[in-house]
Amino acid sequence: MSSLAHRYLELCKPKVVYLIVFTAVVGMFLAVPGWPPWNALIAGTLGIGLAASSAAAINHLLDQRIDAVMARTRNRPLPSGQLGVNQVLLFAFILALLSMALLIIWVNALTAVLTFLSLIGYAIIYTVWLKRATPQNIVIGGAAGAAPPVLGWTAVTGVIDHNALILFLIIFVWTPPHFWALAIHRRNDYAAVDIPMLPVTHGVQFTRWHILFYTILLVIVTILPYLTGMSGLFYLAGVTVLNVGFLWYALRLLRDNDERLPMQTFGYSIIYLMVLFAFLLIDHYLMMYLGAR
Repeated sequence: MSSLAHRYLELCKPKVVYLIVFTAVVGMFLAVPGWPPWNALIAGTLGIGLAASSAAAINHLLDQRIDAVMARTRNRPLPSGQLGVNQVLLFAFILALLSMALLIIWVNALTAVLTFLSLIGYAIIYTVWLKRATPQNIVIGGAAGAAPPVLGWTAVTGVIDHNALILFLIIFVWTPPHFWALAIHRRNDYAAVDIPMLPVTHGVQFTRWHILFYTILLVIVTILPYLTGMSGLFYLAGVTVLNVGFLWYALRLLRDNDERLPMQTFGYSIIYLMVLFAFLLIDHYLMMYLGAR
């Protein structure tokens, strides 16, 4: 890959987009008893992925001042001078335009509208206002990040189903303990640029308690797919193991001052969400197979 292409790819935050697209695709498969329509699967996946990449590029653009100060982000394409503002702005606009065209022409208007609102919610409302306005920024702003499985669901059905909202709720509740673990590790960076993340405004121990509270809430919420009949025993067994692991990390964070633990918790939370959605997907087709016999 050329150096220039690599810089543009970095603007898209590919690791984040991969997770977004994965949860959206799982939403597509869970929405139907068989195989999702090819137009929704291909165009929907591309459209949602391009929109997420556009939002990420806009986030780079709006955060370039604080990115230049924070150690984790100062080598990003904009603060390091590898790309200019106009280049990033044009890139983000093209991605957003392609995303909307794909979703409107080959998927449906509802998915296009919801995807656009999610893009605006993350790239503008969260980045410009919420991130700097309140230590509850990641809780409120988490709604945009929790939308992908709903977008996937509407891409193949054209409607918002209660099961899709359960998937939304899982990611919504997962987001605070996931991100606060990172915020504890990067608290000095956030303090240096006056971003009111919870460990900066209320301290590390207060944040650790909140991580535990939200993890307990997550345990409750992740049982809903089984209770509503969307998933079966395979998912329930798998998510129980995942929840024990998350609770173990949350409790360790509360009692142990090891500086490596926040990032270990952050890393586990990413694996947790990916495997949880994989369990949902496997269970969906396992239930179909057993039901057909």
